[in-house]
Formats: sequence, structure tokens, C-alpha cells
Amino acid sequence: MVRENMSELYEALCEEHQIKINQHIVEVLEKTAETDCFALNLSGNNRVRRVQRLSSEDLLLLSKCLRNRSVTGLDVKYNNITDEGVGHLAELLQEESSALRCLDLMFNDILADGAEILSKSLQCNSTLLSLRLSGNKIGNRGAMHLASMLQVNNTLRELELADCDLFTQSVIALTIVLKSNRTLRSVDISRPLLFSHQEEWAVHCSEMLAVNGSLVELHLGKMGMTDTGMERLTEGLRLNRSLRFLDLRCNRVTRDGVKHLAEVLKQNPTLEIIDLSSNRIEDEGAAYLSEAITWPGCTLKELSVNSNNIRTEGLLSLTQALKANTTLTHIYIWGNHVEEPVCQAFRELMSSGRLLPEQTDVSPYEVDGRVFLAEVFQNLRRHYYSTDSSETETCSVSNPAPSPDSTFPQLTENQDPVPLQPC
Repeated sequence: MVRENMSELYEALCEEHQIKINQHIVEVLEKTAETDCFALNLSGNNRVRRVQRLSSEDLLLLSKCLRNRSVTGLDVKYNNITDEGVGHLAELLQEESSALRCLDLMFNDILADGAEILSKSLQCNSTLLSLRLSGNKIGNRGAMHLASMLQVNNTLRELELADCDLFTQSVIALTIVLKSNRTLRSVDISRPLLFSHQEEWAVHCSEMLAVNGSLVELHLGKMGMTDTGMERLTEGLRLNRSLRFLDLRCNRVTRDGVKHLAEVLKQNPTLEIIDLSSNRIEDEGAAYLSEAITWPGCTLKELSVNSNNIRTEGLLSLTQALKANTTLTHIYIWGNHVEEPVCQAFRELMSSGRLLPEQTDVSPYEVDGRVFLAEVFQNLRRHYYSTDSSETETCSVSNPAPSPDSTFPQLTENQDPVPLQPC
């Protein structure tokens, strides 16, 4: 029996349910070759042309189209999906034949009830590896349901909950769950709503890092973290031997806080990527980092210190550290006080081949005998852990973060990541 074409099935379902056809869905289904494993990119954020965003009604029909089909990736970020639409996706996740590995729901209109529906469906799902919910206002209640789900689910590898209006209670609950969860590799809880100045979450996060041996990537951006919080966090980092990527951007860390982090870099043999952009570490903080970078055994490969009020002395100390340690390959400095001695130092690094143009965010140029640096729109990668279309999951160490419109990765076998390879 010949299987019905997905686009034709979708149009027939629209007629049956008397729902207006979404041309964006039709176009994507027509262009998608249905193979043993295929992904659908239905993102509502299209930079080339305006597309018709998906509604919950659209998801009802789409989920019916995808039943008993080997769709492994579904990208529906930047649409108008509500809790009702999540219910339709939950039905798809609960199917015994579900092959869905990657689900991107970022920046929709999902609230606490939708998060609860997803949590219940994932308690018995054994295929989904990546769930991205960033930008949905699921709040404290929704996050608590997800934390409960993580006590049962032993499949999920990636969870993104940035800008989801999490409160202190749910942030702490998630960190406590990670003490016993041995499956998650990447977690993003950036930009919660934390009203306490005690930074209790940092204490719990530190305790989690001290015992967790599976987390590879942790995003703690826009947490309001101070030097006190950094000190607490580093207590756990000293004992951690799995974390590769630590995102601390847009916090309130100064030279005192980064001093604690620098001491960790001297002792921790696994941290490879650190994002400290938009803090205020200044020259002294840059000097602490430079000392750590040149320390024997430091494994740091990529560092971002954008917009940290660093002046000539601090930036020059970082260039000297780059000369002394060849392990560090990527550095991002734009947004600091870039004066001519720094410009000359970076030109020397780049002309000698020590720093490649694609591995920094500045480019030297000369006018009337003076050297300047121009901004290049390259940033530290946003993701470290990823799953590609090969037969095993891998921790990506070379591919840049995907743009919002990039094709959602196809996921295949539900296996543990292969050992990390050096760059």
C-alpha cells in the first residue's frame, strides 16, 4: 500500500476539520523528503521572508500527519503555540512508535499548564533527547513539574529553560534533581526571576556540581550573580570533573569573583569554555585569568570577556597569556577599552598565526600609520553539547552555534556521548 504524501494528508485534514491551510506547513512538507529519519523546520522566525506562524490548531493537524512516521526533529520555535497545542504534541510523544528526539518550542505562548502536560508525557517517553522551552512563561509551577519529571525520566539530555520566569524555589528544585540525575548533559536556566539577595540558588548549584558527573554544559546567564555567589559556585566547581562549558554572561561578577574562578581553572582539568561577557572584571580580573591561563595543566580553549571594563593593562596581560599557552584558541574582547598598544598586540597575534581571524571578534587595520581594531560579528558559541546525524551523540567542539533559522539537527540513536576529543 502506497503511503499518503504528508502535504496531501495535511490538506485533506484541513478540509475535514474545516481549518484554514497554513501555506508555511504545506511548503515545508512538500520540500521534506520522508526517509527513515527526517526533521521538520517550521520555525516562525524566518529572516528571508515572512511566514505564517503556527497556531495550536495547526499543531493538531500536524501531529496527526506525523503519527507513525519517523520524524526525529521538530523545530516550531517563534510561533503562536499555546498550552492546547502542547497537548497535541504530547499525544505524539506518548505514541509507542514515536521517534522524536529533538523538540524546539522556544518563544511560544506556553504557560504552566503546558509545561505540566509536557512533563507528564515525558515521564513515560524514552526517545526525546532535547527539549527547548526558553522564552515561554511557564513560571515557578511549570518548572516544578519539569523538575518532578526529571526524577523519573532517564532519557532527556538537553533542557533549555532560559527566560521562563523561574523563581528561586524552582531553580533550587532543578539543581537538587541534578544531584541524582545522570542523564542530562546540557541545562540552561538563565534569566530567572530571583528576588532574594542571599543567592541561595548558588549554594545548591555548588553542591550539585560537587557530585554531578554527567553535566557537560551549564548556562547561568543573567542570574544577578555577585562575587559572593561566584565564591559559592566555585566551591563545587573545584570538585567537578565533567563540566566543559560554563556560561556566566550578564552577571555582576567583579575582579574578586573572577579571582575565585581563576583558582578553579588552575585545579580543574575539564573546563574548556567560559563566557564572562558583560560582567565587570576590569584589569585585575583579566590579570587573574591570564595567570590561570598560563598555569601548567590549564585546559581552557575558549574565553569571552566582552564588555568587562578592561583597559590596556588587562588586555595586554591576556595577549601575553595567549603567547604562553597554545591551548587557548578563541578569545573575544570587544566592548572593552581597546587602545593602540592592544591593537598592535592583537595584530601581532593574528599576523603570526597564533590567533586565527575566525576565532576572535576583532580585526586589525591601519590608518595613517596607526593600528586600530574593528569589530567582527563573531561570538563565543552558544552551545557545546549537541547531537548530530551520525550514529552516536557527540559533544561538539568545533561547530558554531546554529542560527535561529538553522535546520534543526536530526537525532538518531539514544546512546551516551562519545568521549570528548581535543581540538
